Amino acid sequence: MAKGVRLIITLECTECRSNPAKRSAGVSRYTTTKNRRNTTARLELNKFCPHCNKHTVHKEIK
Repeated sequence: MAKGVRLIITLECTECRSNPAKRSAGVSRYTTTKNRRNTTARLELNKFCPHCNKHTVHKEIK
């Protein structure tokens, strides 16, 4: 069976990891897919973080 081109990746909030004074405990994570042929670099998207209560940069984690 051939391997698919699309990967399921996890995006994690960058501010939740480094900011202890946030609204609630925890780290915001989203899952999405990306095409590994077109997007070889790690993704960075602006998403809403319910723990920080604002839009922040979410980076792809392994």
